[in-house]
Amino acid sequence: MATEARALTIGDLIDQHPLSNFQIWTIALCGIVLTLDGFDSLTVNFLATSIAGSTGIPVHSFGPIFSASLFGLMIAALATGPIADRLGRKWPVVFATLSFAVFSLLTPRATTYREFLILRFLTGLGLGGAMPNVVALASEYSPKRLISVVVSILFCGMPLGGAICGLLSAEMIRTWGWHWVFYIGGIIPLVIAILLISMLPESIQFLAVRGKDPEKIRRTLAKVAPEFGSTQAEIVVPHDEQRRKGVPVKYLFTEGRALGTILLWFPYFINLMLIYFISSWLPALLNEAGMTASAAVIATTFFDLGGLLACAGEGFLMNRFGAARMLIYEYALAAVLVGALGVLPRRVTLVSFLAFASGFVVIGAQAGLNALAARFYPTSVRSTGVGWALGVGRLGSFVGPLVSGMLLGIGWSSRGLLLAAAVFSVSAWLAIVLSNLVREHVTPYSRSLDAGGS
Repeated sequence: MATEARALTIGDLIDQHPLSNFQIWTIALCGIVLTLDGFDSLTVNFLATSIAGSTGIPVHSFGPIFSASLFGLMIAALATGPIADRLGRKWPVVFATLSFAVFSLLTPRATTYREFLILRFLTGLGLGGAMPNVVALASEYSPKRLISVVVSILFCGMPLGGAICGLLSAEMIRTWGWHWVFYIGGIIPLVIAILLISMLPESIQFLAVRGKDPEKIRRTLAKVAPEFGSTQAEIVVPHDEQRRKGVPVKYLFTEGRALGTILLWFPYFINLMLIYFISSWLPALLNEAGMTASAAVIATTFFDLGGLLACAGEGFLMNRFGAARMLIYEYALAAVLVGALGVLPRRVTLVSFLAFASGFVVIGAQAGLNALAARFYPTSVRSTGVGWALGVGRLGSFVGPLVSGMLLGIGWSSRGLLLAAAVFSVSAWLAIVLSNLVREHVTPYSRSLDAGGS
């Protein structure tokens, strides 16, 4: 395709071309970071029983330890989005990856409850700093028609990392001990962070919006469209993408985005509360109900495997059927499946199937919400928008395991907790249904919710 000597937006140029090897590699690097993120965020959840056995820390007191990293995730997601919208996407991703690598390596040296609590919080700061920025970066290198697909596939990294962690933990516990799961979760991100310094590009849309280094923008665009480097086409920034002055967070509630922002935040809160409740407590709950520790970990791993499959297909399904319809179906099924985990017999095959199906709909719904956030906000506030949606969701992920631990401490059964999780699924379903009823004003968010193939 010949690029004429005329004014073009970066979005136009990206939309007019198939994905280049340069774009695919950039998106793949972002996916690798999210896979490592998924691995490190769940290590302590899979290892709680083993850590408790070797340190003497009661397993029912692990609720705050589970939630410590999630609290760090929440703070970092809220803070690094605005930073990235001012300074760029690349270096926050690099420093965040280095951070969770270092603190994962330090965690096996912990011996007391307080040390685990502090180190998991610090690990969470790194995990939360990476996520919104890789989402923003990958979406800014994707054609608009593929943003939902790219972001949902990108989030395959989270359940994939969790599944790898679960399978590796089950083997490591029996052979080398739980310490080595943390070592592996630190060494690999450390190597990847060094590679990111030389191989991860900055967002060209960000550089254009900030008016930085036109020649660098032109060289990078030539990797997207090779013929671009030999033309005199002028790059322009469309009005709705132009740099905004002041605090980026305020622009989440201006220019017609206030309703859309609120409608994103509530399902984020409920869904991440549900995901991290199941990921954090299901191994311990199944073990308490009579399954062996290894069998409980393997059964819970199927939750992440189901989510992995869902993330791979969620973007295509959203483009085909519309996001609102997909989310309504997924939350209705989640209520049934999670409730079934609480009431049906605890046989390994049955529990594994229910965990797999629950992961498919619950984690799939999260991939759908992430894709909505990425395409709802313009470049100048995209990291802020995605980061704050994730931050509000992380408040739910922090609350879920913490409250569950407290309820276990006062005598709640595993069955009661799983039935309570089913109620959370019903509330998320209700939130999406109500969002369709109350959206009387047309906003970019309402259009994206109702979009089918685009």
